[in-house]
Amino acid sequence: QVQLVESGGGSVQAGGSLRLSCAASGYTYRNYCMGWFRQAPGKERERVASIYTTGIGTNVVDYADSVKGRFTISKGSTSNTLYLQMNSLKPEDTAMYYCAAKSGGCSWDSRDYTYWGLGTQVTVSS
Repeated sequence: QVQLVESGGGSVQAGGSLRLSCAASGYTYRNYCMGWFRQAPGKERERVASIYTTGIGTNVVDYADSVKGRFTISKGSTSNTLYLQMNSLKPEDTAMYYCAAKSGGCSWDSRDYTYWGLGTQVTVSS
């Protein structure tokens, strides 16, 4: 059973930075897609970034256009922690951020993800 626990959220002023972490257990390092999603009040859940490790250990990353150049997704050296480094934060980045996982390749559709954490709140003030 895959378990995901997020941390690192908080309140920050526009232009600031935060690093989210997701402690993962019970999954295979390769051939799993790990992603960060966010959901603001009254909006649908959207994928922010994802990372897929191929069978030969290559990481394939992808970002939503709204965060490209500002956010970086990565895995820790022990492979059981997922990170999201968020720089140049904007008020529109305010949302609950979730870590998610699925076997196989990544998808833009949150419904394709099997495992979810409980989320961590990010609030960006102007």
